[in-house]
Formats: sequence, structure tokens, C-alpha cells
Amino acid sequence: MSSGGRSPAKSTSRSVALQVLTAVEQESAYSNLLLNGALQKSGLSGPDAGLATELVYGTIQRLNTIDFLLEPFVTKGMGKLAPWVRNLLRMSFYQLYYLDRIPPHAVVNEAVNLAKKRGHQGISGMVNGVLRNVLRRKEELKLPEGLSPVQRIALEHSHPEWLVARLLEQYGEQTAESICRANNEPPSISIRVNRAKTSREDMLKLLKEQGLSAAPSKLSRDGIVVEGGGNMALTPWYREGLISVQDESSMLVAEALDPEPGMSVLDCCAAPGGKTCHIAEMMQGSGLVLANDIHPHKAKLVEDQANRLGLTNIDISTGDASKLGERLERNSFDRILLDAPCSGLGVIRRKPDLKWAKTAGDIAEIAGIQRTLLDTAGALLKPGGLLVYSTCTIEPRENVEMVSSFLSRHPEFELAEDKPSAWETEPLAEASARGSLGLQILPQDAHSDGFYIARLRKKYEQA
Repeated sequence: MSSGGRSPAKSTSRSVALQVLTAVEQESAYSNLLLNGALQKSGLSGPDAGLATELVYGTIQRLNTIDFLLEPFVTKGMGKLAPWVRNLLRMSFYQLYYLDRIPPHAVVNEAVNLAKKRGHQGISGMVNGVLRNVLRRKEELKLPEGLSPVQRIALEHSHPEWLVARLLEQYGEQTAESICRANNEPPSISIRVNRAKTSREDMLKLLKEQGLSAAPSKLSRDGIVVEGGGNMALTPWYREGLISVQDESSMLVAEALDPEPGMSVLDCCAAPGGKTCHIAEMMQGSGLVLANDIHPHKAKLVEDQANRLGLTNIDISTGDASKLGERLERNSFDRILLDAPCSGLGVIRRKPDLKWAKTAGDIAEIAGIQRTLLDTAGALLKPGGLLVYSTCTIEPRENVEMVSSFLSRHPEFELAEDKPSAWETEPLAEASARGSLGLQILPQDAHSDGFYIARLRKKYEQA
């Protein structure tokens, strides 16, 4: 409540970050969606918006390490604090421990001011005492010796122990640690050129004329990696449909599908539409891409993207993809993409809250859905056609094991022998060597998202 004629306090980077962190913890909401909304409301821009973003993502990214190191400084324990106080301490500790560029006294003063605004004298005094104590003993703050590999990686790279244990079992200690380390690096910003409207060369020229640092993607022939360009979805190029914002790994999916002009293509789980539109662009405006999604509001996103990019060869359909067999004719599509719902463990770098929200049970549950969707999609493909199965996870149960089990149930399918040229490029050498069934990209391979892509060819009609 504001008293008398006082105007409400002006938002600062730290007040916005605190509001978002507390809501993420209390409402289990997605940090990226909450942060975008909070930044728009706050009117923060440039460096201030950048700092708020850094504080939200950095604090969530390093959550269990921060809590482990902070715990001894909080007399009654972190768990007993009000959520906003706990998050204020976490966010301040993140700045003191992980960021060199912010003067420590500024961090402490701002935290004390925020505590005074939101709480009472006792809380601001406690916050002041804890943070000054942290500063005094900062050099002593080390992780304990003699931890098991699971505990060490979990604390050093801030991941839940169940996930680290799983990665160790699947990939071995060295690769598991590389995955966790890569998950804490800032993601690249990459854009896909709409080849229906421009070429990669012309787009690179436009970017460089505007003083942006841009280079052709080493993974995708339609991709460009941009440095320091901010949110590319706010540019005139985006509005005019020259580009889309998409991760490089994700661009490999349409290329693996190898759609040709005039074909009939089904995208089973299409929203938000990046891969759908890439397929339509590759088909040069001819043929048909049927883009299906279970949620009407998400199917609308695909339609919006198609309109923005000027693509007229996309039809939108809404419904459960596992029921597509009831609406569509068997053996009727030249190409089918099943970009399946998945645990998302390949995109932790972009969505750090995922690692704290997911459980081992989620993986088992989603694997059942993927299995049904694959069986449904397989029946709709023409003999000789290509089915691409993709996920943005690095979990073998959802990837290699899922495809292996599909092939054993469906003798009419085989792994396509020819490989897209992109899979042979140098950044993907390790990924290509990793598995016999499809391509498993890990986040450290090419500084792109963790992704899985398998190409399955239908040899004959199912009996």
C-alpha cells in the first residue's frame, strides 16, 4: 500500500528480478515467460533489462550451489525464510559470488533497500548481516573435498543429483560433466533465413551493414549466428518475414526431412511453427504442409508465423496427434515429421528452471506418449516415404531406445541409409560418431541445443 500522494516505487533491475524469482518458486511458472512479461511492464531497457535477465537466469541456473553455500550463514536455515527473502539472498549471493563487474557494496545496499521496502527493520538487518558475513568469508567458500562424482558434479555445475546420476550412467563421468557445464553457458542467438524471400548471403550483408557481428551457421545452410544483436524478434527483418529465430540444432530437422516442392507433408506436433515454416520454405511455396497441434491457441501461433513469412502452402489442423489416424488417410503423406513432446533436457541452457522442475517419473510418462505418436505417424506415411522423429532432449529412453523399439515393432520401416550432408560437418563429428540410430547432439558438441533426430524410411505397406 502506498501512503498519501507517494508515487509507486520505480522498478529497478533487482526489484524485477526478485519479483520473477519469487513467482517462479511459488507458482512453478516458466521463468522466460514471467521475465518477458515483467520486463515489458517495468519499462526497463538496455543494460537494466540485461541485468534483470542475468540475475533471473543466473540465480536459477546456480540454485543448489547457491543454497548449499548460503545455508551456514542463515541462522534459522534457508527453508524457514519467506520465499521473497530467500530469493533476495540467493540473487544477492549470485552477484557477490559469480559476477565480478558489480561492486559488492552496491549489491548489499540494494538488497537492504529492497528488504526495507518489502519487509520490516528486522528483515533488512538480517539481510545486511548475512551478506556482509558472506563478503567477509568469500575466500573460504569452497565445495567440500571427497564428494562422490554425482555429488561433486551436482554441486559444481548446479544440477539435481537424480539427473547427474542418470547422465553418469548413460554417458560416463567426463561427458556427463561436459553436458552439465555446457548447460550453464549462455545460449547462442541464431536466426534462420527465409529462403522464399532472401538468401543467406544477402541477409549477412544486411546484418553487417547494421554493425552486427554475424557468421554463417556451420550446422545449417539456412542459419546465421548473431552476436550481441539482442532480441532478433524485435527487428524489422523479423517483422518483414526475412528471418525467424531458431536454434541451429532445430534447423537440422527440416533438412533431415528433405521435403521437395509439390510433396504432401504432415507435421504432427507443429507449434510454435519454426520447423513447419522451414519445411514450407524449402518446398518453395508448392505442395502442402499440414501442421497439426493439440492446442488451438498454439496452432494459432503456427498460423501467425506462416502469415508473417508469407507462406501459403501451410494448412492448420487442431487435435490430438495420437488420433490423426481417425481423420487422415493411411499411406497418404510423402514426408512426416514427429517433433515429439519430450522432457526437454536438451534445452536447459535456455530454460534453466527445467532441471529443477523435471523428475525421473516425467521421462517414463512422456515415453509412453511418444510411443503411441510414432505408431500413429508410421501408418500415415506412403511406402517409400520418410518419417523424421525428433526431440529436444538427450535422454536415451526418449531417443535411441524409442526408435529401436519402433523398428522392432514395425518391420516395414528401416533406418534411412543416406545421411544429410549437415550431419557430416566438423561440429557434429562427435555427435555422428555417438550412436548408430540417428543423430544425438549434446549441448557441448556445437554450442547448440541438445537434440535428437532419426530418419525412418517406409519400405512397404503395413499388413
